[in-house]
Amino acid sequence: HGDWAPGADRADPVSILTDQDASRLEWLVPVRHARMAESAFAFYRGGAAIMAADLAGTPSIGVSAQLCGDAHLANFGSFASAERRQVFDVNDFDETLPGPWEWDVKRLAASMVVAAWDNGFDDKTARSAARAAVRAYQDAMSEFASTPALQVWYAQLSLARLREGIPRKSDRKAFDKAVKKARSKNSQRALGKLTETVDGERRIRSQPPLLIPLRELAAHFDRDNLRSTVEKNFRDYVESLPQDRRRVLHRFSIVDMALKVVGVGSVGTRCWIVLLQGRDHGEPLFLQIKEASASVLEAHLPTSAFDHPGQRVVNGRRLMQASSDLFLGWSGTMDGGHYYWRQFHDMKGSADVAAMDENRLKHYGGVCGWTLAHAHARSGDAVAISAYMGSGKVFPRSLAEFGMAYAKQNQADYDAFRQAITDGRIEAHEV
Repeated sequence: HGDWAPGADRADPVSILTDQDASRLEWLVPVRHARMAESAFAFYRGGAAIMAADLAGTPSIGVSAQLCGDAHLANFGSFASAERRQVFDVNDFDETLPGPWEWDVKRLAASMVVAAWDNGFDDKTARSAARAAVRAYQDAMSEFASTPALQVWYAQLSLARLREGIPRKSDRKAFDKAVKKARSKNSQRALGKLTETVDGERRIRSQPPLLIPLRELAAHFDRDNLRSTVEKNFRDYVESLPQDRRRVLHRFSIVDMALKVVGVGSVGTRCWIVLLQGRDHGEPLFLQIKEASASVLEAHLPTSAFDHPGQRVVNGRRLMQASSDLFLGWSGTMDGGHYYWRQFHDMKGSADVAAMDENRLKHYGGVCGWTLAHAHARSGDAVAISAYMGSGKVFPRSLAEFGMAYAKQNQADYDAFRQAITDGRIEAHEV
């Protein structure tokens, strides 16, 4: 597991990315490139397809789990449970698919090294950070292997429990501040930040190119047709929800919608936010409609059991997360794509990886390692995975070495990507 070297027939990483661009909104592709060009870690975040191709040639013991598919340390975070508690979990499932559990762990380990180098830390620190994340995964999987199935299923990492593990008082104060900020993120707050009232009607503000209301997209979409399609898709989406959630959403009507740029690797995919309003009391509800396509893992693993990519994402999320979004569901096709729906920014919080010192990075890596192990234990064979890893230092050390080697590969790919921008092979600009 510790070895990594590119094969002679390894695909050009820049070509892998530009192949993905073909299905994206052409006028947003340069924004994606600009965001990926910001740092080696930003490039890593957008390069899941590159690493999927590389992982396909690495060893596996043949035990599958539901994979995140893009388990780098920035794809973990906090959000609201259905009971309005803040919890911490894996929070990105665009690439989810059943597959070798080792792939997620290796992506996490390499992300620790890439992030450490981006923060200016030396190789010793980077290796130690990767080892800490994998050791936490190993220890957690051992715990889950000896835990009854229902207890594994019910286990959850609350922010209160997360806070207990923070050793320094100053870090706990910073954590409390971040939690408070995340808790304030809800539809009411989004209403004040993202909307305005014009002629007595509430509408989403224009903030191009990152937020563009439907009324301004005539050059790119048939607005009337798209609005009609969204209305139909909303009805389809509601039908994908459990009966009790349907009752709630039947009390809301769509007011406005806008195209929104999100993330790094997702830039250029069709992502919308929709403002709904309660029919009786006028309360706001923001939902996000995100395009779902085939997982990057499907080029190297059996294709999804779900014909609808949005259903693949929703079912993968429900399987891996201890508590999923109350309004998580999927709908039919729209503008040629498939979509899934969820609440927008519902108490969502994320760690500022770039601001972490060495100790914070190691601690956070450990939290992510535990969380990933829990996600895998819910769907995979915790006993077999734990038995293979054992309790010694060999597995964490091996994956830390893989992380070091793959981070070097990522740096070389990032340099090639930046050179392609300089040479004019690809275009990059934020606005």
